[in-house]
Amino acid sequence: MTKKAQPLKINNEKPFNDLPLLSPLRDKIETVKVLRQLVKSSVALAELKGLAKILPNPTILLNAVILKEARASSEIENVITTQDKLYQALSTKGVQADSSTKEVLRYREAMLYGFHFIQEKGFLSTNAIIEIQKILEENAAGIRKLPGTALRNAATGKVIYTPPDSIDSIKLLMKNLEKYLNEQDEISPLIKMAIQHYQFESIHPFYDGNGRTGRIINVLYLILNGLLENPILYLSAYIIDNKMDYYRLLQEVRTKDNWEDWVLYILKGIEQTANETISQVKEISQLFTQTQELVKKKAPKSYSKELIELLFEHPYCKAEYLIERFDISRITASKYLKGLEKIKVLQSRQVWKETLYINTQLFDLLKK
Repeated sequence: MTKKAQPLKINNEKPFNDLPLLSPLRDKIETVKVLRQLVKSSVALAELKGLAKILPNPTILLNAVILKEARASSEIENVITTQDKLYQALSTKGVQADSSTKEVLRYREAMLYGFHFIQEKGFLSTNAIIEIQKILEENAAGIRKLPGTALRNAATGKVIYTPPDSIDSIKLLMKNLEKYLNEQDEISPLIKMAIQHYQFESIHPFYDGNGRTGRIINVLYLILNGLLENPILYLSAYIIDNKMDYYRLLQEVRTKDNWEDWVLYILKGIEQTANETISQVKEISQLFTQTQELVKKKAPKSYSKELIELLFEHPYCKAEYLIERFDISRITASKYLKGLEKIKVLQSRQVWKETLYINTQLFDLLKK
């Protein structure tokens, strides 16, 4: 029988240096409701993991989803840019990207750093988390050492939570979190993902970038536990759509010990986001096949499966990508791209001194 949640004695104006170490009692996180939702979330995630393999190249989805997540995650922090600006900034050298676009691209860089780290090391360390935040924020401030950090209601300015400010407490909590992230036990990794996310956001170890760092850790944790092979599932869009519930439920864990509703919130987000990504995988796969058939029919001399893959890896393509990938001349590369524009697979755009060729149908699909 689940114990009734009891209010905790927390003063939001004072640092929560008594934030408990992980993990919570199992009877609070493995309730009937949670276990029922866990089945749905696990099935959706397993389907996504398997279905992602139908794409001819995993980089196609990886690039698309990371940029989409980078934009959404940064939007939560009121950093706003567009998909068009992001792809344009990745593809052109002469154009200076605006500060918001640069910040979102740093999110992509930080995610890829974390992904490659766990691929190589097989674990996720505190030092790696510090490096992720360093890339995001372009500073080396590291773990908070000074007091004064408080989370406030954006509308009223009222303090809603003050994280730990003792450097010894923060280091102890991060050491405990690192152990929790990397140890195996009988609790489902999906439930543990919800728990570690709460803990990281409650520790709030950095001066800036805690939200985005925490959302990167989420997907890295899924990969670490073999639930995904690539970072292709993100919760930022779900959090944006359910932002009030996100902050309310985080606080209710602290004040009411309400783990059940928090874990349910994250599990439902995993199910919903996985299903949305599954739909996108199917749409990308269908479009890839349609593009193959179109090019075979209308521009057979330009057709190769590898070329179509490149156009899907880089929705904003340019001659340099073909030159590098296929070891061909600029004249030949330009001939291929212009030929594909002629049959309306691509649409050219002049940006500064470069000509970009946009896979418009794919780009429209990724904007959804």
